[in-house]
This record gives sequence, C-alpha cells and structure tokens, in this order.
Amino acid sequence: MTSSKPPKILIVGAGGIGGTVCGYLSEVGADVVASTTNESIYQAVSGHGFGLSGDGNPRHVRGRICLGTPKDETFDYIFLATQPPQVEAAAKEMVPLLANDGRMVVFQNGLCEERIAPLCGSDRVIGGIIAWGASMTSPGNYDRTSSGGFQIGTLSGLRDQKLRELGSLLEAIGPVTQTGNLLGARWSKLALNCCISSLGTLGGERLGALAKVRRYRRLGLEIFAETVAVAKAENVKLEKVSGTLDLNWIAITDKERTIPGSPNLAAKHAMLLAVGMRYRRLRSSMLSALERGRPPAIDFLNGEVSARGKTHGIATPVNTLITETVHAIARGEKRSSRETLDEVFAATR
Repeated sequence: MTSSKPPKILIVGAGGIGGTVCGYLSEVGADVVASTTNESIYQAVSGHGFGLSGDGNPRHVRGRICLGTPKDETFDYIFLATQPPQVEAAAKEMVPLLANDGRMVVFQNGLCEERIAPLCGSDRVIGGIIAWGASMTSPGNYDRTSSGGFQIGTLSGLRDQKLRELGSLLEAIGPVTQTGNLLGARWSKLALNCCISSLGTLGGERLGALAKVRRYRRLGLEIFAETVAVAKAENVKLEKVSGTLDLNWIAITDKERTIPGSPNLAAKHAMLLAVGMRYRRLRSSMLSALERGRPPAIDFLNGEVSARGKTHGIATPVNTLITETVHAIARGEKRSSRETLDEVFAATR
C-alpha cells in the first residue's frame, strides 16, 4: 500500500459475490461496508456477521453492513456486486459517494464497464473479472463453491497506483493478476459465462452434473464458436481464461460439426468436461435471481452476443434461442429443467 491511511471500501450488493468479498475483507481488518436492500440479509449479518464456508472451517466474521445507501461517507473504492440488470442504477446512486480520486470496480459478468464509464468517467472505472464462484445459501451465509482469484484492468490499459492498491486489497481473497487488455479478458469470460451460467439456468442444476452430458457440452462448444466470431468482428483480441483456456481453440469449427468423433473434437469435449469438474459445485447466479423473482441477466450474456452479432451480420442461433428461452422461463412459460435444455439442443441442430 502506498497510502498510510487504509482505503475505504463500499460493496454494493450482499449476494453470493458481494457478501463473500465483504466477509473476507472484514476478516483481515479492511475498512469495508456492504450495502444491501434486502432486509433479511441486513438483519442476519447485523446479528451474526458474515457466515463463510467452502474454503476451510465454517465461521462467522463480524463486519459492517447498511440497509440502503450509506449516509455522509465517501469511499476510495466502490465495488459493484449487484446482478447486471441493476448495475447502472446502483452506479448512478453511488457515484456521489465516490472520492475525487476514487474508482468504481465492476464485478459483474458481461461487458458492464462500457455501461458504467459514462456515469463516472472511463478513467475512474476498473474491471474486476472473478475466477471463482460463491453462492448465498441463506441470508447472510456464503458458500465459496470454487477457488480462484481476480483479473483486474482498465478500459485504457493503464496500470496505475490505484490498480496496484486494489490488487493488494483483493489478495486477501485470491491471487490477482493485472491485464492491459481488459476487453479481451472480458470477452473471454463472457464466452465462459454464456456457457456456464446460461446452461445452468436452463437445466436448473449445478455445473458438474450438466457437464457430464455430451449434448450439453456440444451446446457449450457452439456458444463458444458464436461468441468468438462476434468478438473477432469487434476487433477484440481474446485472452486465455485463467491463463489456460484458449477460446479460439475450443470453439467448434465448421468441419468438426460435420465429422463426428474427430480427435480434436474429443479433446475439446475433454477440456470442457474438465472445466465443468473444476466448477462442479457452481450454481448459476442467474438461476438464483430467477428463483427470487428478479430479472435474469441473460441480455448481458448470450443476449449481448446475439445483439452484437446482428449488427455485424453474424448468425448466432444458439445464443439467440438461449436468450429467448431464459426470458420464457422468467415469464413462467417454461421451467428450468433438462427437458428445456434438451429442447434447445434439438432446435439448434
């Protein structure tokens, strides 16, 4: 840390990610407060602290939480940890609380930095790509479902003192790497989320069970192929996910669609199965949002790929149908089940 005074941190949202981050930072003595609009979460954390599990001994960590917007405070970092459909409204509400040299840190999946930049200035936005999973099992109790860290960067590629300071803070939760190609890293993570989160929402199960089914992995490979094609049209240079998963390689090719059982296709299935096993306990946060009656983030994931593909004249039938089907689930016209996932697979052959 270059500053003698510890930075003040506000975490907007106390769901799976926000609550876990606040609990970990509180545990190491950071000056951090979580903001929630959920009365049950507020009461649980106020009474018992943040319940943490999944990474060792279950424990409760005392920390600050407020109901609604904090009063008469400014913050050096404001972490946006809401679901994507609420991120712009949250940022607008919290901008007045950001210190003059403060930074908005975007934890949402998708391409939300581009949405937040006009609200506070692009030079005040840091993207935080999360490579681990967590879920809130009950109000105030958080289960870390997979290990991992963060990749952080700015839209301009600048790596300044604030980025280094943020990295030091987040090291309490997991390893941190800095990227000078935030959009490339974001698009790669977008492809992964379009696969993992959306298939989990359609199927209504944790990733491990779904990844064992070949036809569901095939849908994942199709999602990757469409997303990679759109990213290339946007002149984005894709980064490897967690330094290992090469989206340019794993995306299914036209030839592989017509030649079943090729060694290269088998290797791609094996890689996707390995990803599924690593995140086998992961439960889609979009599915959890639907179960709580909240709008799904699908337009920020597969819907984003579909919309941008349309502007470039690129067909995205799998991402488009997934988007439409998740909206149908939200309207109560379909349900999250393997039957629904099978319908999507059959319709896109």
